[in-house]
Amino acid sequence: MRKIPLFIFGAVYGLGILASQPVLATETINIFTYRQPALLAPMLEAYTKETGIEFKTVYAPKGLVARLQAEGASAQADMVITVDISRVKELADSGLLAPLNSPVIAGNVPAHLRAKDDSWTALSLRARILAISKERVAKDSLKNIEQLAELEWQGRVCTRKGSHVYNRALLASLIAHHGEEGTKAWAEGLVANLARRPQGNDRAQAKAIYAGECDVALMNTYYYGKMKFNKKEPGQRAWADSIDLVFFNQEGRGQHVNISAGGILKTSKNKERAKAFLAWLTSAEAQRLYTEINYEYPVNPASAPSEEVASWGSFKMDKLSLAEIARLSPAAQRIINSTGW
Repeated sequence: MRKIPLFIFGAVYGLGILASQPVLATETINIFTYRQPALLAPMLEAYTKETGIEFKTVYAPKGLVARLQAEGASAQADMVITVDISRVKELADSGLLAPLNSPVIAGNVPAHLRAKDDSWTALSLRARILAISKERVAKDSLKNIEQLAELEWQGRVCTRKGSHVYNRALLASLIAHHGEEGTKAWAEGLVANLARRPQGNDRAQAKAIYAGECDVALMNTYYYGKMKFNKKEPGQRAWADSIDLVFFNQEGRGQHVNISAGGILKTSKNKERAKAFLAWLTSAEAQRLYTEINYEYPVNPASAPSEEVASWGSFKMDKLSLAEIARLSPAAQRIINSTGW
């Protein structure tokens, strides 16, 4: 492993976790993932308990495509799970992913949340919403993402860097709806309204609202749940308590969403087993785990959000094709660079 810097081999989840469970199989599925292994653990453990199949995960925060291309047929991976549409699209465009050919997945996941060439499927949804101060912002004062560029919000907005995949995908969706010129004008207005230079992660934006540094921020919904119920760092609960969540553009095109997604590698020697697991991840059982434990939204329309996630409010989703968002991401990055976001 020392010969492979930048890659952290995740925990092996398997039958040893639950020794009392019957052994149904001894095969292993190898997963390379951009997701932190802890976020996958509940799904892997549940599937092992049900089938006996073990997992090995490799957490690869960057450079995954280059590594898989370099390893070629010798790659010890069956499937990839990502945290953003651009990353799974990069894998597909590199020719690394095999067609899923799964009627189960096609039945569970709407077409706009799957690849047109059937190379990947969304597994969970996260809405990139507006987090606003309960004390300083009226909840009905912000209805559309476009308002963040208006003079009213000067010195009141904080965000992480625009080049982060979450913000870049959001900006790509704006290009799809407003064109490059209109989106650049919006980004210029947003940057002019920032209370501080872009920094930190999504939780840091909630902390900044709590501290009075800004009044509104961009944030993925699941971070709210992670803060609200944080036992290791209980101080984050106060950050969550200080904000309200606003789903934007509800009277128009709907709320922008991003995904976690999965695909099967062409070089996998275990395609059918990987396909069965990927299909299971879109099932009602796995979708329940995504929403109850990770505070994400289900991609399967037949699955409902958990009681906690549902309490944050329902929203109309922007059904813009995720592949279109990925296609426009390079243009979004050019705007980010030119505006200094």
